[in-house]
Amino acid sequence: MRMSKVSAKQRNKTQFFYDQIADVQPFMQRLMGYRKSLARYLKTLRLDVNRDFVVLDAGSGTGLATFAFYSAGYRPKVTYTLDISFNSLKVAKQDFKKDRETRGQSIEQIQGNLLSLPFDNEVFDLVITCGALEYVPLDEGMAELARVLKPRSKMILVPVCSSPISAVLEVIYNFKAYSDKQVTETASKYFKILAKHRFPITEPISWSKTCFLLEKK
Repeated sequence: MRMSKVSAKQRNKTQFFYDQIADVQPFMQRLMGYRKSLARYLKTLRLDVNRDFVVLDAGSGTGLATFAFYSAGYRPKVTYTLDISFNSLKVAKQDFKKDRETRGQSIEQIQGNLLSLPFDNEVFDLVITCGALEYVPLDEGMAELARVLKPRSKMILVPVCSSPISAVLEVIYNFKAYSDKQVTETASKYFKILAKHRFPITEPISWSKTCFLLEKK
């Protein structure tokens, strides 16, 4: 695997930042209605997820995408949530145990780097990543996610859409939002693009996110 272009200093800075805000992030996401908004969309995909599925939430943070995935009614064999922030994983683990949709489900937390996933090639039936590729070189991150996904399996990509709002978020959260063109062109190298979705303005998540449904080539 190629060496990551993200410096250790940058990784440590990102980890420290999210460790600090881990306790308040779930409250803010609930307040903004992100979980319900994303869950409504994931439900419309009618993904063929069965009890043999192994799922990865890459860059999971405090669990937004995983919560939305289970709220949409999906029940895989196991979901691995991976993030660089230990505190985010700790908060998510506590919340998974209390939440009625995720309580009793097999969800495993792993602290790790999105650019060097601690998994063998082609082990996942589905990958979800939400607001995480903005912290890494896009091509490197996309290639690594494709590596661990089984051929012809799907990835749900929820990037931050490039906009005046994202410019503000870039300063606050210290990331780089990629343009729709950049995401589309890079994704096309590793995946077949099945759908590109812009959330309607009535959806709370629409002000900062868009969504791609991809299938590994």
